[in-house]
Amino acid sequence: MTSMLRFQSFFCAALLLSSPLAAFADLPEGFVYLKDVDPTIATDVRYATSNNFVGKRVDGYQARKIVITRRAAEALKKVQADLKADGYELKVFDAYRPQRAVNHFMRWVRDRSDQKTKSKYYPDIEKSTLAGGGYISGRSGHSRGSTVDLTLIKSGRGEVDMGTKFDYFGPESSHNSSKVTAEQRRNRQRLRSAMSRGGFYSYHKEWWHYTLRGEPFSEAFDFPVK
Repeated sequence: MTSMLRFQSFFCAALLLSSPLAAFADLPEGFVYLKDVDPTIATDVRYATSNNFVGKRVDGYQARKIVITRRAAEALKKVQADLKADGYELKVFDAYRPQRAVNHFMRWVRDRSDQKTKSKYYPDIEKSTLAGGGYISGRSGHSRGSTVDLTLIKSGRGEVDMGTKFDYFGPESSHNSSKVTAEQRRNRQRLRSAMSRGGFYSYHKEWWHYTLRGEPFSEAFDFPVK
Protein backbone atom coordinates (compact mmCIF):
# COMPACT_ATOMS: atom_id res chain seq x y z
CA MET A 1 0.00 0.00 0.00
CA THR A 2 2.82 2.38 0.88
CA SER A 3 4.52 1.72 -2.44
CA MET A 4 1.26 2.37 -4.28
CA LEU A 5 0.79 5.72 -2.49
CA ARG A 6 4.34 6.73 -3.36
CA PHE A 7 3.73 5.85 -7.00
CA GLN A 8 0.50 7.86 -7.05
CA SER A 9 2.24 10.87 -5.50
CA PHE A 10 5.06 10.65 -8.05
CA PHE A 11 2.57 10.30 -10.92
CA CYS A 12 0.56 13.35 -9.79
CA ALA A 13 3.73 15.41 -9.44
CA ALA A 14 4.82 14.42 -12.93
CA LEU A 15 1.45 15.45 -14.34
CA LEU A 16 1.69 18.81 -12.61
CA LEU A 17 5.17 19.50 -13.95
CA SER A 18 4.08 18.67 -17.48
CA SER A 19 0.91 20.78 -17.35
CA PRO A 20 0.58 24.28 -18.88
CA LEU A 21 0.14 25.71 -15.40
CA ALA A 22 3.59 24.48 -14.41
CA ALA A 23 5.12 26.58 -17.18
CA PHE A 24 3.95 29.70 -15.38
CA ALA A 25 5.03 28.56 -11.89
CA ASP A 26 8.10 30.82 -11.86
CA LEU A 27 6.27 33.86 -13.24
CA PRO A 28 4.29 36.44 -11.27
CA GLU A 29 0.53 36.08 -11.51
CA GLY A 30 -0.75 37.57 -14.73
CA PHE A 31 2.40 36.80 -16.75
CA VAL A 32 2.90 34.02 -19.31
CA TYR A 33 5.36 32.79 -21.89
CA LEU A 34 4.11 33.95 -25.29
CA LYS A 35 4.74 30.53 -26.86
CA ASP A 36 2.26 28.97 -24.44
CA VAL A 37 -0.50 31.29 -25.64
CA ASP A 38 0.33 31.33 -29.36
CA PRO A 39 3.26 29.16 -30.52
CA THR A 40 2.73 30.33 -34.13
CA ILE A 41 4.15 33.79 -33.37
CA ALA A 42 7.83 33.92 -34.35
CA THR A 43 10.36 35.29 -31.88
CA ASP A 44 13.92 36.63 -32.04
CA VAL A 45 14.94 37.55 -28.49
CA ARG A 46 17.77 39.93 -29.32
CA TYR A 47 18.58 40.98 -25.77
CA ALA A 48 19.35 37.38 -24.82
CA THR A 49 22.15 37.47 -27.44
CA SER A 50 24.91 39.84 -28.51
CA ASN A 51 22.93 40.88 -31.60
CA ASN A 52 21.66 44.16 -30.17
CA PHE A 53 22.72 47.78 -29.71
CA VAL A 54 24.58 47.02 -26.47
CA GLY A 55 26.64 44.38 -28.26
CA LYS A 56 26.29 41.74 -25.54
CA ARG A 57 23.62 39.78 -23.68
CA VAL A 58 21.60 42.19 -21.57
CA ASP A 59 21.23 41.77 -17.79
CA GLY A 60 18.10 39.84 -16.85
CA TYR A 61 17.79 37.83 -20.07
CA GLN A 62 18.80 34.31 -19.10
CA ALA A 63 16.86 32.56 -21.87
CA ARG A 64 15.60 33.24 -25.37
CA LYS A 65 11.98 33.45 -24.29
CA ILE A 66 9.31 36.11 -24.57
CA VAL A 67 7.55 36.81 -21.29
CA ILE A 68 4.46 39.03 -21.41
CA THR A 69 1.25 39.68 -19.49
CA ARG A 70 -1.50 37.22 -20.26
CA ARG A 71 -3.82 39.99 -21.48
CA ALA A 72 -1.22 41.29 -23.92
CA ALA A 73 -0.45 37.75 -25.11
CA GLU A 74 -4.12 37.06 -25.80
CA ALA A 75 -4.36 40.35 -27.69
CA LEU A 76 -1.32 39.42 -29.81
CA LYS A 77 -2.93 36.08 -30.58
CA LYS A 78 -5.89 37.95 -32.08
CA VAL A 79 -3.58 40.23 -34.07
CA GLN A 80 -1.76 37.17 -35.41
CA ALA A 81 -5.02 35.59 -36.56
CA ASP A 82 -6.07 38.87 -38.20
CA LEU A 83 -2.79 39.20 -40.10
CA LYS A 84 -2.70 35.56 -41.20
CA ALA A 85 -5.85 36.15 -43.21
CA ASP A 86 -3.79 38.49 -45.42
CA GLY A 87 -0.67 36.31 -45.56
CA TYR A 88 1.31 38.06 -42.82
CA GLU A 89 2.45 37.08 -39.33
CA LEU A 90 4.12 38.65 -36.31
CA LYS A 91 7.72 38.36 -35.19
CA VAL A 92 8.46 39.53 -31.64
CA PHE A 93 11.83 40.87 -30.50
CA ASP A 94 10.98 41.83 -26.91
CA ALA A 95 8.08 42.19 -24.50
CA TYR A 96 8.54 42.13 -20.72
CA ARG A 97 11.90 43.71 -19.87
CA PRO A 98 13.37 43.42 -16.34
CA GLN A 99 14.28 46.71 -14.66
CA ARG A 100 17.85 45.42 -14.38
CA ALA A 101 17.97 45.36 -18.20
CA VAL A 102 16.84 48.99 -18.31
CA ASN A 103 19.60 49.80 -15.81
CA HIS A 104 22.07 48.02 -18.11
CA PHE A 105 20.97 50.23 -21.01
CA MET A 106 21.57 53.34 -18.91
CA ARG A 107 25.07 52.19 -17.94
CA TRP A 108 25.80 51.58 -21.61
CA VAL A 109 24.64 55.09 -22.56
CA ARG A 110 26.90 56.65 -19.94
CA ASP A 111 29.94 54.71 -21.19
CA ARG A 112 31.02 57.05 -23.99
CA SER A 113 34.09 54.92 -24.75
CA ASP A 114 31.93 52.03 -25.97
CA GLN A 115 31.02 52.91 -29.57
CA LYS A 116 31.30 49.48 -31.20
CA THR A 117 27.66 49.36 -32.35
CA LYS A 118 27.43 52.98 -33.53
CA SER A 119 27.70 52.29 -37.26
CA LYS A 120 24.87 49.77 -37.10
CA TYR A 121 22.40 51.31 -34.63
CA TYR A 122 23.02 55.08 -34.31
CA PRO A 123 25.33 56.22 -37.11
CA ASP A 124 23.99 59.77 -37.39
CA ILE A 125 23.42 60.76 -33.78
CA GLU A 126 25.65 60.97 -30.74
CA LYS A 127 25.39 58.31 -28.06
CA SER A 128 25.16 61.02 -25.42
CA THR A 129 21.80 62.16 -26.85
CA LEU A 130 20.08 58.77 -26.73
CA ALA A 131 18.89 59.07 -23.13
CA GLY A 132 17.33 62.48 -23.67
CA GLY A 133 16.18 61.88 -27.21
CA GLY A 134 13.28 59.57 -26.52
CA TYR A 135 15.09 56.32 -27.23
CA ILE A 136 16.52 55.14 -23.90
CA SER A 137 15.20 55.94 -20.43
CA GLY A 138 15.74 54.85 -16.85
CA ARG A 139 12.12 53.68 -16.80
CA SER A 140 10.48 51.59 -19.50
CA GLY A 141 6.91 50.55 -20.21
CA HIS A 142 8.34 47.16 -21.13
CA SER A 143 8.98 46.49 -17.43
CA ARG A 144 5.21 46.56 -16.84
CA GLY A 145 4.88 43.58 -19.16
CA SER A 146 2.39 44.78 -21.77
CA THR A 147 4.67 46.62 -24.19
CA VAL A 148 6.07 44.71 -27.14
CA ASP A 149 8.67 45.25 -29.89
CA LEU A 150 7.83 43.43 -33.09
CA THR A 151 7.69 43.39 -36.87
CA LEU A 152 5.85 41.66 -39.69
CA ILE A 153 6.91 38.65 -41.66
CA LYS A 154 5.41 37.65 -44.97
CA SER A 155 4.35 34.05 -44.56
CA GLY A 156 7.14 31.88 -45.96
CA ARG A 157 9.24 34.84 -47.13
CA GLY A 158 10.85 36.40 -44.05
CA GLU A 159 10.73 39.86 -42.52
CA VAL A 160 8.89 42.65 -44.30
CA ASP A 161 10.97 45.72 -45.25
CA MET A 162 10.25 48.42 -42.68
CA GLY A 163 12.99 50.79 -43.80
CA THR A 164 15.23 50.34 -40.75
CA LYS A 165 16.28 47.50 -38.53
CA PHE A 166 14.78 46.98 -35.07
CA ASP A 167 16.32 49.36 -32.50
CA TYR A 168 17.74 51.74 -35.09
CA PHE A 169 18.11 55.11 -33.33
CA GLY A 170 17.31 57.95 -35.69
CA PRO A 171 14.46 59.83 -37.41
CA GLU A 172 14.21 57.07 -40.01
CA SER A 173 12.52 54.89 -37.37
CA SER A 174 9.60 57.28 -36.87
CA HIS A 175 6.34 55.90 -38.25
CA ASN A 176 5.83 58.62 -40.86
CA SER A 177 9.48 59.31 -41.65
CA SER A 178 10.10 60.94 -45.02
CA LYS A 179 13.46 59.16 -45.11
CA VAL A 180 11.90 55.80 -46.05
CA THR A 181 10.05 54.75 -49.18
CA ALA A 182 6.31 54.82 -49.68
CA GLU A 183 6.26 51.01 -49.66
CA GLN A 184 8.13 50.89 -46.36
CA ARG A 185 5.64 53.36 -44.84
CA ARG A 186 2.78 51.19 -46.08
CA ASN A 187 4.37 48.17 -44.39
CA ARG A 188 4.62 50.11 -41.13
CA GLN A 189 1.00 51.20 -41.48
CA ARG A 190 -0.10 47.60 -42.05
CA LEU A 191 1.49 46.65 -38.73
CA ARG A 192 0.12 49.71 -36.93
CA SER A 193 -3.42 49.13 -38.20
CA ALA A 194 -3.38 45.47 -37.15
CA MET A 195 -1.98 46.31 -33.72
CA SER A 196 -4.52 49.09 -33.23
CA ARG A 197 -7.38 46.74 -34.07
CA GLY A 198 -5.90 44.35 -31.49
CA GLY A 199 -5.95 46.95 -28.73
CA PHE A 200 -2.42 48.38 -28.86
CA TYR A 201 -1.18 51.92 -29.36
CA SER A 202 2.08 52.93 -31.04
CA TYR A 203 5.10 55.04 -30.08
CA HIS A 204 5.77 57.64 -32.77
CA LYS A 205 9.60 57.39 -32.70
CA GLU A 206 9.81 53.60 -33.06
CA TRP A 207 7.77 51.74 -35.67
CA TRP A 208 8.25 48.45 -33.77
CA HIS A 209 7.04 49.61 -30.31
CA TYR A 210 3.45 49.04 -29.07
CA THR A 211 1.68 49.08 -25.70
CA LEU A 212 -1.62 47.42 -24.76
CA ARG A 213 -4.38 49.90 -23.97
CA GLY A 214 -5.54 49.55 -20.37
CA GLU A 215 -2.49 47.46 -19.46
CA PRO A 216 -3.02 45.45 -16.24
CA PHE A 217 0.02 46.67 -14.27
CA SER A 218 1.30 50.15 -13.48
CA GLU A 219 4.46 49.10 -11.64
CA ALA A 220 7.83 47.96 -13.01
CA PHE A 221 8.94 44.36 -12.42
CA ASP A 222 12.48 43.02 -12.16
CA PHE A 223 12.26 39.22 -12.26
CA PRO A 224 14.61 37.65 -14.84
CA VAL A 225 13.54 36.08 -18.12
CA LYS A 226 14.48 32.42 -17.80
